[in-house]
Amino acid sequence: MATADYFPGFENRKFEVDADVTINAYIGGSGEEAVILLHGHPESAIMWRFIAPELSKKYTVIVPDLRGYGESSKPYGQADHSTYSKRVMARDNAIIMEKLGIEKYHIAGHDRGARVCHRFLLDYPERIKSCTLLDIISTYDTYEKTDREFATKYWHWFYYIQPDGLPEKTLTADPDFFIRFNLTRKIGPAGRKNFPEDVLKEYIKYYSDPACVHAIAEDYRAAASIDLVHDKPDREKKFDTPLLVLWGANGVVGSLYDVIECWKPLANNVEGFAVKECGHFVPEEQPETVLKAMLEFIEKNK
Repeated sequence: MATADYFPGFENRKFEVDADVTINAYIGGSGEEAVILLHGHPESAIMWRFIAPELSKKYTVIVPDLRGYGESSKPYGQADHSTYSKRVMARDNAIIMEKLGIEKYHIAGHDRGARVCHRFLLDYPERIKSCTLLDIISTYDTYEKTDREFATKYWHWFYYIQPDGLPEKTLTADPDFFIRFNLTRKIGPAGRKNFPEDVLKEYIKYYSDPACVHAIAEDYRAAASIDLVHDKPDREKKFDTPLLVLWGANGVVGSLYDVIECWKPLANNVEGFAVKECGHFVPEEQPETVLKAMLEFIEKNK
């Protein structure tokens, strides 16, 4: 199955956001409330396959591939890694919503997409009605709190940022092995049934493109450099946008951090909980729980 097959009734569109960058997105549903869903690493829009069709029964739903991922453009990174800064990636999606004529909306993201969402709500607070973040604490806090256990379990954070093409050269050697290795170590036992072979092959297909691996490396290099520069000034004030944080009860983030307490210094209005029997890939492992929580949160913040 192709990605589009997982989004029945959705329109597949390309949005030009820069002279050399187009963002691929799936758009479905209708209604006054709109929701944009941003995926994580090493995935693509297909990770929202359980959530987006259900949300589209009630809302307008936009599911992009982040720049560098899926069917979106994969420009070569600049020396300062700004091409893949979360500020630029948030801007991509703000432009999509402008082109759709949607002024205010809800945002949700998992993993890297959640980091884009965090920057999104800081740069465009007047547009965001609510924000849902899945299985992260802030990028700044993550680096500040890094210890041996985090570095061991999230080794790729530190491997991707190595210079001179090292991750690009080595991680493209066997994309099939890497995707299966990466996902199976982070998926909780109860969620493995939700990752059929055709979905894994879709992720492997994109990861087999050297331009995609370079883009992903630049995403992480930006997180360890320019994103921290952008984020630091915003830590001096709390944002008011309602924030829902969910994390896997059996995942690394939940085992290492008190997730709610990590977000309280940054957000005036934060709530959330650990999703039971769940690893890192929360929307795919336990979609019913995530969907219920998101529907309630969106309705409360219409």
